[in-house]
Parts: sequence; C-alpha cells; structure tokens
Amino acid sequence: MTAEGGPIEKDDVQVAAVPEASPPADAKPFLKWVGGKRQLLTEIARHVPASFGRYHEPFIGGGALFFHLRQSRACPAFLTDSNRRLIRAYRGVQHDAEGVIALLQEHERKHSKPYFHKVREQRDIDSATATEVAAWMIYLNRTGYNGLYRVNSSNIFNVPFGKYANPRICDEENLRACSRALSGAELEAVGFESVLDRARPGDFVYFDPPYRPVTTTANFTDYTSEGFGDVDQVRLRDVAWALKKRGVAVVLSNSNSPFIEEIYRDGFDRVKVGARRSVNSDPKGRGLVQELILK
Repeated sequence: MTAEGGPIEKDDVQVAAVPEASPPADAKPFLKWVGGKRQLLTEIARHVPASFGRYHEPFIGGGALFFHLRQSRACPAFLTDSNRRLIRAYRGVQHDAEGVIALLQEHERKHSKPYFHKVREQRDIDSATATEVAAWMIYLNRTGYNGLYRVNSSNIFNVPFGKYANPRICDEENLRACSRALSGAELEAVGFESVLDRARPGDFVYFDPPYRPVTTTANFTDYTSEGFGDVDQVRLRDVAWALKKRGVAVVLSNSNSPFIEEIYRDGFDRVKVGARRSVNSDPKGRGLVQELILK
C-alpha cells in the first residue's frame, strides 16, 4: 500500500466546535489545484443531470464542482482520491475547521522563505493529525510556486517557494463554509475504480483526472508518487463506460488531445470548451487552451 492509498481512520482528527455565530456563506475550494474547474463551472453545470441520487467525485482535487453543487443540492456525496494527504486535508477541514484556522494563523505569522522550506521539509507529516495535514497542505499550497501540489517518486513534496507579496494563507470564513459543505460527505483515499463498488443507477459521477499533457512542457501529473499515464487514462475510460451501461450519469473533463479524443470516440459525446491555464514550465505554453467535456 502506498503512502497515499488506504483507508482513513474515523478518529483521525480532534473535533472542535465551529462558532454558531458564523454567518452562512457559499464555500469555494480551499486549495488551488492544477486543472481546477472554477472557471468552467458554468459550462460543466450544463451537463449535470437535473436530478440524481448520489454524487461521486473520484478525483476530488480542489472540489470546485462539489462545492458549487452543494449550494443547492444536499444529496449524499462520496469524495475520493488516491492522494491520501489530500483526503486527510479534507477530513481536517470537515471535522476541525477551527483547529486548521489556528494552525494557519501560526503559519501566517511565521511566513518567510526559510520558514516555507522548513515546513516543506517536514518528513513526518504523514504521522500528523488530519488537522495538521490540512494546515500543512493549505500553507504550502498558498505560498508555493503557482499553487502546485507535486511530489517525487519518494512522495516528497518538492514545489519551490512562490514569490508572493502578501499571500492569503488563512481564509477563515471560507474554511468554515467548506466545513459546513463537507458535513456528512464520505471521504476516502482510494483509487478511482472503487467508484464501481458504490455508484448505483440514477447516481451522478464527475471525473476530473490528471489531464493527459498536450505538450512535452505541460506534464504536471505527479499529484501522487505513481503519476497518471496513458494506461490509467484507458482504465478510466473503461470505468466510465461501465458506469454508463449501469445507468449512472457520467461527466468527465480532460485535455483536448488526439489521444483522449480517440479513446472516447465511441459511446461518448465530446464538447470542446476554452480554459485559461497558467501552469506550464514554458511561458509560451500558458494561456487559453481547449479542453474536453465528455459524457
């Protein structure tokens, strides 16, 4: 079992009460995530079924669509990802937003380039509580280069320091809103194929996997130590097709590449949409790109 896989313990966090005086607010992703869907929400929402039983998102990432749908739908939600640290961060915000806020405020007070490197080099993070993991990940996400989460083959976070004048490290109101939105959601660190064990006819599944790179300089798939290659993309297609045959509504996002178009040629509708992407090692590769919505 990898450091990122495996079940999460139910008692992984220490729960602190959220103040009742917290005003209601619409939750937004508390993490910046490569390929995040906030700018495409309107387009993706057009393809969400008008009604469905349960919601499943096997690559939760920043959770933009989940938080968007949560504003108007209170259906059961199953949020999973193979990145164990990411799921633990979600659990920390879900169960102990106040504890996460307190730790982030401490990070905010100490923030500097040397302090960033000290936090980044924390090798025992996987033995910390979910509250501590959430604060660790949010701090590095808000202060690292381009908001990347990237690890090497040893599962060591290796994103460089981001040169931000005044990064917003602790968004208290949004963290509390996210905690409320996540209330009752099931969170588990498992691979995407596990959705086959849960999804029933009438459910809705949204897949937002690591995109297949369209250029050699856009290869940012190392969200886990295993990466996500072409074999995985084909496995995902097979899972999506099996769900469709079962009567589950399915929507996927991916890059507009010849490979992705080819493997989804049969049995899927393909819609091209424009999105602005800023993560590329070559500045010439940044800007407006075409993506695919598949269903």
